[in-house]
Amino acid sequence: MMNLALVGLTGSRRWLDVPLLEDTLYLVWHDALQIGYDGIELIHGDAQDGADAMGDAWAVRNNIPRRRRPADWEGPCGPECQPGHRRKKRNGRTYCPLAGHRRNQLIIDERPVLLVAAQVNNSTGTADCMRRAKTAGIPVHRITV
Repeated sequence: MMNLALVGLTGSRRWLDVPLLEDTLYLVWHDALQIGYDGIELIHGDAQDGADAMGDAWAVRNNIPRRRRPADWEGPCGPECQPGHRRKKRNGRTYCPLAGHRRNQLIIDERPVLLVAAQVNNSTGTADCMRRAKTAGIPVHRITV
């Protein structure tokens, strides 16, 4: 059985710096090997663009196992949601604006050893995940452009 370091990735959908993100992930992988892990496993929120998509593509190219945890935007609300808070999309369907926060907590609850945060202009979703990681005692490695 392999001893993999679970590494979280959070980031803005507007993240564009592929080399910086990939270099950071390579360094994290290298550091995990140096301290005795057999490799890393990447967990992220599965956004179809930005840092999540770039990190997922990097993991695929490098045969890094990954856990994708997409937010359930159109699904049911959680107990923390206030009545009437759902928002309408252009297509008329509604979504829960707190789904991303619930997804961030699910990622943190899986206890990654480190959270890599690729933040653009203090993006709120990334900031939320970083805050949750710090509260849980998980180190955060923040990169910015």
